[in-house]
Amino acid sequence: MVTRHDLNKYYQWLRQYGYNDSHSGNISGRDGAAMWISPTGACADTLESKGFVACRLADQPPEGASGDANLHLAIYRQNHKAQAIIHSHCPHAVALTLNGEGFVPLDFEGQLYFPVVPVITVPYDVYFEQAAEQVAKVLADHPVCIVRGHGVYAWGETLNLAYKWTCSLEMSAKTAFIARQAGVL
Repeated sequence: MVTRHDLNKYYQWLRQYGYNDSHSGNISGRDGAAMWISPTGACADTLESKGFVACRLADQPPEGASGDANLHLAIYRQNHKAQAIIHSHCPHAVALTLNGEGFVPLDFEGQLYFPVVPVITVPYDVYFEQAAEQVAKVLADHPVCIVRGHGVYAWGETLNLAYKWTCSLEMSAKTAFIARQAGVL
């Protein structure tokens, strides 16, 4: 079980280490037949554990839950192994996939964990209507994916594993970005 305290700690780390800005991204953890999710408009710098919103997996999200709550619910419903989901705005991963093509990590860890990271294009004006189904479908077969121009979604059998996928992807993207700037590629 993922606790609200753990979710809050990891959500703050996403901000602290530059994976999100003060009010972006979201995070959730499964708790039996429900999940805890960050509230809509949450500020990682000031959010407290008690601010996380409970959502039953079989129901619609309640008022105050993250705008991505339906997306998290879709992932949990489709992937019973998922115990935690992190949505971040990793700047290097987002920047390197603005072309809409899958990201192929160049570094050892990136290749070991995810030889190709799928990139999904969802028009911004229909994001909330279409993203949940598309992201959940891709994450049924991959630990991580990127929504073009928006951000990274990662799931794990533990919160720490979802965080590992998020951090590993951004490090791989940063390495590729630096290699391109250095003229190596």
